[in-house]
Amino acid sequence: MRFHREGDCSDILREKLTDTTKERAMVTRRWKVSVVAAAAASFSAAASPIHSLDDGCLMHIFSFLTPIPDRYSIALVCHRWRCLVCHPRLWLRVENSIRNMGEPGVFPNLEAAISAARPGDTILIAPGLDHVACNIQIKKPLCLIGGGEHPDDTVLTCSRGSESALEFLSTCKITNLMIRAELGCCLLHRSGRLTIEGCILQCEENPLDYLSFPIMSTANGCHAFPQPVKGHGDGVTVARTRIEGGAKAVWTSGNLVLQRVRAIYSRTSIFFWFEVAEQ
Repeated sequence: MRFHREGDCSDILREKLTDTTKERAMVTRRWKVSVVAAAAASFSAAASPIHSLDDGCLMHIFSFLTPIPDRYSIALVCHRWRCLVCHPRLWLRVENSIRNMGEPGVFPNLEAAISAARPGDTILIAPGLDHVACNIQIKKPLCLIGGGEHPDDTVLTCSRGSESALEFLSTCKITNLMIRAELGCCLLHRSGRLTIEGCILQCEENPLDYLSFPIMSTANGCHAFPQPVKGHGDGVTVARTRIEGGAKAVWTSGNLVLQRVRAIYSRTSIFFWFEVAEQ
């Protein structure tokens, strides 16, 4: 009968434990490789039909999607889709440049772009230009975006004698814009849900300041039938927006009231977050 010394037993046990650990690691590695391969094969099989389309065909498909949030969502799929979604052909643009005027989707002023837009379109307004906006009615869901780095790079001016710069009769969103009214209001909300994000609303100082309001809402917020989804009625949502001048920030004549007001003070201005909704 053969006896092992204590040191030999420890070495044998250590070797067996090492072999067992290696086998487990190998099995785990093989399992991971098989799972990744199966997932890759499944993804390839599912994704290859649409990825085999050329850029022109994909852009035509993307043109039927609403810019917010659908196009923003598909831009996260891959680098190619992001480049296609951000292509100028998928956005309506307001520019005064003669060089780009012959391109499809380029308009000399905001009113012409809104008139040609389809429901759900996004209009990119070029910065550094003098954009006039006087009593422009928006009756379809649109998104207006300032093309500058900051809101005051893209200015819409409402001249004296106009009731408002923009009048909203549908669900819309405006972002990264500065809207200046000499007299009257910057934004007139009639119906739908209006979202104002990262903007500057400015009523210029004048002796008739008591007639000026950055935001006016005449929406009633009442519907003959109850809304299936809460928050889909009339209302205004303001986020990270500077409001300057006027008798007060919001004037309402319907059933909507100012709610959930929050303000952050910076060195040079005040940024507001609030909602105008039915109580």
